[in-house]
Amino acid sequence: MFDVIIVGAGAAGCSAAVTARMRNLDVMVVFSGDGAMRKAHWVDNYPGLPHIEGHELVTKMRAHVETMGVKMLYGLVQKILPMGRSFSVLVDNDIYESRSILLACGTSRVKTLGGEEALLGQGVSYCATCDGMFYKGKEIIVVGAGAEAIEEANYLAEIARVTYFSESRHDLAGLDAAITVVSEKPKAIKRENTGMILETDKGTHTADGVFVFRPSVAMTQLLPEVAVEGGSVKVDKIMATNISGVFAAGDMTGQPLQAAKAVGEGNVAALSIASYVKGLKDGAK
Repeated sequence: MFDVIIVGAGAAGCSAAVTARMRNLDVMVVFSGDGAMRKAHWVDNYPGLPHIEGHELVTKMRAHVETMGVKMLYGLVQKILPMGRSFSVLVDNDIYESRSILLACGTSRVKTLGGEEALLGQGVSYCATCDGMFYKGKEIIVVGAGAEAIEEANYLAEIARVTYFSESRHDLAGLDAAITVVSEKPKAIKRENTGMILETDKGTHTADGVFVFRPSVAMTQLLPEVAVEGGSVKVDKIMATNISGVFAAGDMTGQPLQAAKAVGEGNVAALSIASYVKGLKDGAK
């Protein structure tokens, strides 16, 4: 049980992790990519570090976090489930528990297929480990968008018949030979009496279930209860969302998309989380 799990290791996530540790919280940071700042050629407006390359600034921040004794975990957060006074966090195929959550995921935007979100849990799944056995011996369509999808599709091929569609271009060399690859562009998902229907740019395909694997996760999948406005997570002055115990900071709270703003929000969020966690622990005594 962590006091806080921080999703994202950019400026906001790193700032929050450092402050949270200084408040003696047990912290885990989960991240699955380099983030937008790491791609910046130069950052010229970060106080004290003029004209620094983006990747160098991120590297310094993450190194600082590691010196604080924070658990840094590389993995994709698939789902966050509120569990009363705590949260269950699905990272790849493992589950972790935390008293609070900080969303610091940056500006990642995920475009879902037509009908995908409405059919989640009704024939559409994002987790092979969670839902794969429901389709043992049946027909499965996998929509993949990266290297991680190959491993998941291969696992599903051990228990079902898999047909693979690429949502974006990636290396398919590692796919199990038993998997059928169809070179058509997925467009939408429907559910009919005959089963699940995947519509592509060239036709339709039927299966018992559809699994979608991407290197990033839409907020509607990650934590659909969180209030979003204009593409940004809504927070108050202490960086709290509409869900008790869930906070957000950085680019995902909206403009301006600047490292200095993200660091400040991460600091505020960490102080708010420390107060929140203390209240939980005091109430449990």
